[in-house]
Amino acid sequence: MSVILCTGKFPPTKSPERPPKPGYDHSIRFWEALSGICSRTIQHPESQVNRLCISPDKRWLAAAGHEDVKLYDIRSTTNSNPLLTFKGHTGNITGVAFHIESKWMVTSSEDGTLKIWDTRAGTIQRNYNHHSPVNDVVIHPNQGELISCDRAGNVRIWDLSENKCTHKLQPDDETPVASVTVATDGSLLCAGNNAGMVYVWRMLQHHDTTSLIPVTSFQAHSTYVNRVLLSPDVHHLATCSADHNARIWAVIDPSSTGSATGSETPQSSTQSTFLPIPPELRKERPSTAFPLEANLGAHQRWVWDCAFSADSAYLVTSCSDHYARLWELSSQSIIRQYNGHHRGCVCVALNDYSEAR
Repeated sequence: MSVILCTGKFPPTKSPERPPKPGYDHSIRFWEALSGICSRTIQHPESQVNRLCISPDKRWLAAAGHEDVKLYDIRSTTNSNPLLTFKGHTGNITGVAFHIESKWMVTSSEDGTLKIWDTRAGTIQRNYNHHSPVNDVVIHPNQGELISCDRAGNVRIWDLSENKCTHKLQPDDETPVASVTVATDGSLLCAGNNAGMVYVWRMLQHHDTTSLIPVTSFQAHSTYVNRVLLSPDVHHLATCSADHNARIWAVIDPSSTGSATGSETPQSSTQSTFLPIPPELRKERPSTAFPLEANLGAHQRWVWDCAFSADSAYLVTSCSDHYARLWELSSQSIIRQYNGHHRGCVCVALNDYSEAR
């Protein structure tokens, strides 16, 4: 297993709620997960790096920066130049995701658009307008829908066959939605916003139609949620926040207390393993809220991003304190810290060799 990290800052934003972050060192670093050895460094001098994404076939690393995405060869240890550069956005790129066969990728941007790119030619295939800066985008496992969120507080679902937005949700008026995540089995959609709230919907597929049923909403952090991420086994929800914490929540079915929404029952689904809810989050907490499994609180500053291992047993977090950390979730302990960046580490990708390469 190797960990791919980069440092940088999220660029100054037009939103008055989020202050500009300190400087950046324009680098992407490859780390061996267990040894903590930095095996490769790629310089990214043109801009900060906002997001990282590894293609499903483990061949490519997409690095999203200011107005463009660079595609790098993961397996090469000598070539640090991008294989391809995708140009077309006019604002910072905030999200990137690959098609399951890596034939195309989608990006979101502060320019208010989503763009679908041909990964072989580097050309734009489609363009969707959010009419507001877009903060994140993911691809539904059915490969036929995109899910995105924006600064105006919207979560949108785009049907690629119909080539249009089919759902528009606004869970908390105009509070910006920072991140979205969809379950690997397509059963759940989660979103986190700038007020520290998490919203969960069940996604039902009937023929070619997607229906959304609200499951729960709860206060996950006292301030901004920067990232939400469902684990591959759909038993855990990770949240990263400006309150210096990352938290792990048990994904349960509120209609059947203690049972997971995934296909298997997790080892941690018994009530005795859950932690007390922090006092600042207890007010008006609904009974359907996900229980707290772990509070990963060793971070000294904002926690920006995270990535699960393929077996959902480990989590990597990136933080403004210059560190990335590898956590073992069963013990809630830090297995390894990665320190080599000179500025805050704001995005992370995990290349898990236990999967097919």
